[in-house]
Amino acid sequence: MKIVSAAVIVKDGKVFIAQRPADKKPPLQWEFPGGKQEPGETIEQCLIREIKEELGADVRVGKFIMSSRFDYEWGSFELQAYFAELLPGSGIRPSEHKNYAWAAPEELDGYDFAAADLPIVRRLKELMI
Repeated sequence: MKIVSAAVIVKDGKVFIAQRPADKKPPLQWEFPGGKQEPGETIEQCLIREIKEELGADVRVGKFIMSSRFDYEWGSFELQAYFAELLPGSGIRPSEHKNYAWAAPEELDGYDFAAADLPIVRRLKELMI
């Protein structure tokens, strides 16, 4: 099972979400950005690295939200979600996603999220609404 990090970046009561590109599985679905943990790396280090690579942003990893396990036909994943805070002076410049949005928790149901991210969506609605 692959361990994957996910950042829930909150700003002004909205969360940052990103749409996967058409050539990556699951294509065109929305997610909380992050990525696969590499050997010798903590999940927090993974999250910091992935957000820098994907969004060009520096973050501070905050409170653990939850973990979500899902079996896709191409592999099994455990998604570990953490709140993350943009560091002062750090902006978001997505480089790998097709689209992105800042969405209020009650708006998240309007996006087609990847299956592994859906439990996180439900949890965020409980925590933030």
